[in-house]
Amino acid sequence: MKFPVHTSPYGNLPNEVTRLMGQVLLALVPGIVALVYYFGWGVIINICIATVTALAAEASVLHLRKRPVLPTLMDLSAVVTAILLAIALPPLIPWWMTILGVLFAIVMVKHLYGGLGYNPFNPAMAAYVLLLVSFPLSMTRWLPPEMLNQHPLDFLQTLTVIFGGGLPDSLTWDAITSATPLDEMRTQLEMNRTITEISQSPIWGDFGARGWEWIGNWFLIGGLFLLWRKVITWQIPVSMILGLLLTAGVFWLFDPESMPFPAFHLFSGGMILGAFFIATDPVTASTTPKGRLIYGFLIGITVFIIRAWGGYPDAVAFAVLLMNMAAPTINYYTQPKVFGAREDEHG
Repeated sequence: MKFPVHTSPYGNLPNEVTRLMGQVLLALVPGIVALVYYFGWGVIINICIATVTALAAEASVLHLRKRPVLPTLMDLSAVVTAILLAIALPPLIPWWMTILGVLFAIVMVKHLYGGLGYNPFNPAMAAYVLLLVSFPLSMTRWLPPEMLNQHPLDFLQTLTVIFGGGLPDSLTWDAITSATPLDEMRTQLEMNRTITEISQSPIWGDFGARGWEWIGNWFLIGGLFLLWRKVITWQIPVSMILGLLLTAGVFWLFDPESMPFPAFHLFSGGMILGAFFIATDPVTASTTPKGRLIYGFLIGITVFIIRAWGGYPDAVAFAVLLMNMAAPTINYYTQPKVFGAREDEHG
């Protein structure tokens, strides 16, 4: 009896990167819905601009590098980078800034170092910092967190603002935009107001910043989904949150009238998004079990230090990039012992 003989490969396994990135995109959906609900159509428009730009930039660079285009585009890593950057940007940011940020993330931060798996810095956060440092005014024009049907701009008006740069005659920037809660908190403290007085202002919600606290909750649900699916491990998000809460808690206990309650730090900016979706980037984060704990905890501490005394109120991007630089050293000193290896006489 003759049996047919086949050559390898003998099976078609799914692309692991595509599967993981697809689950990350799925986990982002609840938080994105909350962002759209509170901040309007600009969030969706930014996501569309960023995604199209990222795919075009990735395809162009791959073509120039003479690499296969379609398989790399299908891994969805460029889409994840684009969406993470887009949801971190103000909803009315001009279209060309979104494009500039995405081009910097994909071309300079990702492919300049060799592509996926070789970039030392998180592309989305590097692009966010570039835009924040270069265009601080535009990066602080956030809408107040109102429900979608209460926003002063409908879909077509939002398109006009993003692509045309002008507001309707009846509106001004001061009328429709406001500072982020962390910005407002710093401004109020500089005016010598106490936390007790500030807690009566509209920036305060039920346990954090108004609107932002519920956005954080929905991103938290997505993050727990990633933990359940084992896309990420628990060490970085847990240690990062603990690092922020413990540091903020110590300073709040000593000076409760000039330091906000730790929950305000946790639910007033990009902390939850950063803990579960950004700091856990497998390429740029620490990879050893002990290293992840140290890496996350140091990010949390750095976030508080920059928010309390630095020049920028929401410090997640800066903290992540700083720890990206430290990740190789953290990995080096936290390598687990090789199974079966003998300890030296001092060990």
